[in-house]
Amino acid sequence: MANSANLALPYLAASQAQKHVTHNEALRLLDGIVQLSAADRAVNTPPGSPSPGTRYIVGGAPTGEWAGWDDSIALWADGSWFRMIPKPGWTCWVEDEGMFYVFDGSGWVTLASTLGL
Repeated sequence: MANSANLALPYLAASQAQKHVTHNEALRLLDGIVQLSAADRAVNTPPGSPSPGTRYIVGGAPTGEWAGWDDSIALWADGSWFRMIPKPGWTCWVEDEGMFYVFDGSGWVTLASTLGL
């Protein structure tokens, strides 16, 4: 199935059965990406009881369900973890630090540092 270039949203196929499944997947991704805010960053282990819609910036040594998700955004939705792979320029408010971070293509850096502050 083809996806959009920037947000990797799944496209509906003309002859696809159960189009609502693909549409709902796209809505879930948009809900996770738009106005991006993460509870915490550099988290390597999935928390035990996340609230629906909670997002985390995964650290550099992820374990369990997040294994191999380095620097990704982990979204808890519909009882499962979903991986969102950031593209350069994505910004994220990190709630526990009260700071903005930017993905520069190789990792998450503070917005202040990218502005030379």
